[in-house]
Amino acid sequence: MDLKNFDNKLLARLQDGLPLVQRPYAELARDLGTGEDQVRARLEELQRNGTINRFGVVVRHHELGYRANAMVVWDIPDDEVVAVGRKLAALPYVTLCYRRPRRLPRWPYNLFSMIHGRCRAEVMAQIQQAAEAAGTTERPYDVLFSKQRFKQRGARYGAPKTRSEARGVA
Repeated sequence: MDLKNFDNKLLARLQDGLPLVQRPYAELARDLGTGEDQVRARLEELQRNGTINRFGVVVRHHELGYRANAMVVWDIPDDEVVAVGRKLAALPYVTLCYRRPRRLPRWPYNLFSMIHGRCRAEVMAQIQQAAEAAGTTERPYDVLFSKQRFKQRGARYGAPKTRSEARGVA
């Protein structure tokens, strides 16, 4: 089997997401004319060598009735950010939670969390609950509600010639 050709076909098939079936790897294998074990092995190798960074889910919240989407940015002391991030991430209504560097003096925030709700009042109540649960009610934060929705999709894979080109380094 020509692995490069197979990998390219596999990556092309993944660009539209995994099939929403009970055994998505088995369906991919059928589409590609191979076995489920081969698909799994190639995906593991593609992750190991950095071609695929991660698998994730793109949820189209709007279609599920969630019309209020807010990124909550927190200014948390660096020695507390991991513990606070874990508390926030454990909340069922926090869909993303990650650390980013501050960009002082204009941007003091270093912890970002995404909350989706059916309306702004629901999201604001959840933000207050999150601050209480994480012990951050006295910490500065800001709420950035989405104003426009752009197309949501997963990763797109090209066929760069080298790893440097894959990272955008010429």
